[in-house]
Amino acid sequence: MSVDHLGRAVSAPPRAEASSGRYWLGPVTALCDVAVVAAIAYATSVLNDLVNHDALRLAGPAVELAAMLASLFLFVNLMRSRYRIENYLSTRGQVAAAFSAWNIAMIAFLGLLVLAKIADHYSRAAILATYVAVVPAIALCRAAIIHLIASGSRSGRITAERIFLIGSERDVMSFVRSWKPWNLGSAIVDVAFLHPARSHQEGRGALAADLAAAVASCRTKRPDAVYIALPWSEHETIEACVDAFMTMPVAIHLAPEKILSRFERPHIVSTGALSSLRLTRAPLSPVEIACKRGFDIVIAAIAGVLLLPLLLLIALAIRLDSPGPVLFRQRRHGFNQETFRIFKFRSMTVADDGAVIVQARRNDPRITRIGRMLRRYNLDELPQLLNVLAGDMSLVGPRPHALAHDREFERKIALYARRHNVKPGITGWAQVNGLRGETDTDDKMAARVAHDLWYIDHWSFSLDLLILFRTLFSPKAFRNAV
Repeated sequence: MSVDHLGRAVSAPPRAEASSGRYWLGPVTALCDVAVVAAIAYATSVLNDLVNHDALRLAGPAVELAAMLASLFLFVNLMRSRYRIENYLSTRGQVAAAFSAWNIAMIAFLGLLVLAKIADHYSRAAILATYVAVVPAIALCRAAIIHLIASGSRSGRITAERIFLIGSERDVMSFVRSWKPWNLGSAIVDVAFLHPARSHQEGRGALAADLAAAVASCRTKRPDAVYIALPWSEHETIEACVDAFMTMPVAIHLAPEKILSRFERPHIVSTGALSSLRLTRAPLSPVEIACKRGFDIVIAAIAGVLLLPLLLLIALAIRLDSPGPVLFRQRRHGFNQETFRIFKFRSMTVADDGAVIVQARRNDPRITRIGRMLRRYNLDELPQLLNVLAGDMSLVGPRPHALAHDREFERKIALYARRHNVKPGITGWAQVNGLRGETDTDDKMAARVAHDLWYIDHWSFSLDLLILFRTLFSPKAFRNAV
């Protein structure tokens, strides 16, 4: 038997039906890539000749450019195994993968032009236009393919893998309910349940009989992979299952433990002879840390010089508006929960930094006249460029909170302290999505923390640039200011 989408036992589908589409999707995707690259390269070359040389040349350089670029892009994707159906079960990473492969193909193409000394044979404008236009076109094409695969997978017409499940009935059904293999392009061709035994000796005999029946069924159904759905602590039973199915031409998988559902990308890591299951990685690699730090220093220094007249003007306005210092300093937690003092333009009549700090709220009487304007347009945050230059903060990251608020929210919100796994930022993913201002409810703070953790898990240089852009130009970045 097999299991349907609701976890009910049904008869297994015929092999031909379950495999429909799995063999032609790779070639179709490759053909789409070739067609898109070739069409764009050919069109830009022909249009360039028509506009700049007033000549319509349908052959010659246009055909050569299209053929070379399409062939190189196809070759790079083949070498990276991008035309396997499992790569197209989700839109995640498609643009990055296409952009990476396209850059490699373009570098190889330019290298060939230099080595063959034919660089002048092709229009630089046509090459540049092709480079810019291909990635979004490929992304749209692959999005359409992913939509086709997703709908075909749900209906059972398209299958990436035919799988056989074995384990206790409870664990097998839990695996089916939790992971819904049909949404991942897999078809369950059959299941085999291992029955519990009352004694050790009876258990060994029952396990051998169950495995013999499972192997016979599996050999008949001819799946691509076997999934062993058992708790990892039952290592003797798992080893017996592995030994039984090692005699068959199938891939053998150990179904994930429940804890793995908490992590997006667990990964097997080998260090010499040692292999381990890595649940998380450091948010940034040493190279990424160096690049982010270099970017912070350059941009913060340039911004500080350009904004110096504005900073002096704000300082003078604060002095004239109310008594007290121009800058407000408060202890905050930074990277790895190390304490530092944050700089802000003073926007209130108080400068609390103790065990109890009352958050600013809308129409707060403690906010000064000039302070209200500074907070409305985020200008009170500008002195934090000094914190960035000092290395306590980054331009982009989770916003730091007062120590008293950190202690309070750590007790209420799981993984709150994980926000300190990267440097805090002047602006962040939560802020550009409108999550700023007073956090008077736990739900508001939980939403902010969820956005901060998403940023940590999905950090990229392009994401930082997007956040900086939205900080300056998106209305959401100025929403809920108090």
